[in-house]
Amino acid sequence: MDRNFGGVIWTNHALQRLRERGIKQSDAWVCWRSPDQSRTASAKGAWVYYKTFGNERIEVVASQNERKEWVILSVWSRPLYGQDTRVYKKGAGVLERVLQFTLGWLKR
Repeated sequence: MDRNFGGVIWTNHALQRLRERGIKQSDAWVCWRSPDQSRTASAKGAWVYYKTFGNERIEVVASQNERKEWVILSVWSRPLYGQDTRVYKKGAGVLERVLQFTLGWLKR
C-alpha cells in the first residue's frame, strides 16, 4: 500500500483499516474521487464519501490539510441487503425493514 496513492495522502490509520477490512486501495480511492454520495463528517472540515461496489458500500473519510492537500483518514465497508441495494441496518427488525422498503418504493 502506498501512502501517496492517487495523489492523496493516506494516514497510517487508513492504510491499516484497508488491510484489516480487505478493501483495495484503488476501490477506496475511486470512492473518494468519484462518490455516489457524500456528507459532512463529525470531525470538523472532514467529509464522508460513499460508493457502491456490487453488494458492498465503501465509505471513505477525508479532509484537506493546511496546504490544501487531500488526506484519507479512514475507510470501511458495509454490506448492502436486498436486490435494490438500499442499505438496511444489520439486525434491523422485520417491521423496520418493511418500512424502509416501502418508503424507498414510494420515493421512486
